[in-house]
Amino acid sequence: MSVAFRRESDEEHKEPKFELPLPPGPNLVTARGRALIDARVPALEGEIAAEADDTAREVLKRELRYWNTRQTTAILAPEPDGAEVAFGTSVTFRLNGALRTIRIVGSDEADPAAGRIAFTAPLPKAMMGAEAGEHLDYNGTPDAIEIVTISRASNEQDERE
Repeated sequence: MSVAFRRESDEEHKEPKFELPLPPGPNLVTARGRALIDARVPALEGEIAAEADDTAREVLKRELRYWNTRQTTAILAPEPDGAEVAFGTSVTFRLNGALRTIRIVGSDEADPAAGRIAFTAPLPKAMMGAEAGEHLDYNGTPDAIEIVTISRASNEQDERE
């Protein structure tokens, strides 16, 4: 039989397993974000130790490599003063007539459903450096965003979330 029709193993036909992609830019974190990362690493280590299935264990190991990298590269952002929109602030704004409040956080802490938006997202990028009462252009529309209030997000608020 020709070598061309012989298959040594199934390994060569499996889909490649890539590492989890890291978000671009610096790994800025809030105190809450740092605590979440610090808790995730030992939790994953425990899951890996308890997992009997090799395939599932490899998936968990890949996730652990991601979180170890995020833990190592985490930069605790300075506490904002609340005078302008910055990383770590809570911002109440009006967009298309609707009043909303978001908290600007790091990529790993982001949870849009809970109002925590990554600082790398278009909306927070458009608001960075603005002060209360300012109107900002957004998505090609002039004066689309009105900054209503800005507040520092405290560690107490972090613990409640």
